[in-house]
Amino acid sequence: MWTSAKAPSLTEIEAMAHEIFERLPKDFRDLCEGVIIRVDDFPTEEVLDEMQAETEFDLLGLFQGVGLPFRSHDDIAGLPNMIWLYRRPILDYWAEHDETLGHLVRHVLIHEIGHHFGLSDDDMEAIEDAA
Repeated sequence: MWTSAKAPSLTEIEAMAHEIFERLPKDFRDLCEGVIIRVDDFPTEEVLDEMQAETEFDLLGLFQGVGLPFRSHDDIAGLPNMIWLYRRPILDYWAEHDETLGHLVRHVLIHEIGHHFGLSDDDMEAIEDAA
């Protein structure tokens, strides 16, 4: 059986992320209306530079857009908020740690949704530590 095993594709990881998102509480999902979830193998060079990442494996996900607390009704309509999950870094992390792939994708997705809600990495780390 293991001889036919292969890593999940971009499409399979994206389907997993959308299934996980649909299992989140409705009130939580409602606050994410219009957020687009996408999966790519790696972040772009622009993103790596902007995030000061040392390697293309340093980022598991990314929120791009304007977080809810920072929006204004006077804002000019811009691009939709997006959450990126990066397949290859996620798979690399998964191979090195004792977590299920579903748990890892869920964690990264919720972390990036936290940025949509206006939380910083430090805010989310404090919440996780307190939980």
